[in-house]
Amino acid sequence: MSNSVADKLASKSRKKTPAKQVRLKLVYVDFWSAVKFSFLLSLSTAIVLIVATFLVYMVLNQTGIFERINKLFMDIVTGDDLNLMNILGIQQVMGFAIVVAVLNVIIGTALGAISAVIYNLIVKVTGGFQLGFTSN
Repeated sequence: MSNSVADKLASKSRKKTPAKQVRLKLVYVDFWSAVKFSFLLSLSTAIVLIVATFLVYMVLNQTGIFERINKLFMDIVTGDDLNLMNILGIQQVMGFAIVVAVLNVIIGTALGAISAVIYNLIVKVTGGFQLGFTSN
């Protein structure tokens, strides 16, 4: 049986410390923090939307889907002056995606702010949201 310092430290590290459990209540959401967080979340979603729209458009364009749809459209309408690619051009599609992304940022930020205000009002009635945490 060895009584060295290293053996004593090794035996202490084998002992498990009991996990402490803490119960907390979320009773307030800071308005400006919620606005900033929802703005950044909406902005990142808008960037993903624009990039995904561009990539999907490029894949559909490279595979010739738009040409086939345009040919089918011209066969149905039977008018040579109408061209579907005037509506489904890259400028029109990306312009629409950018408009939707900007609206997404505005509405997402407003919804985050409204959610913070509504939560802070509901907390006065319900007392908050109870959370449990443990430390390992």
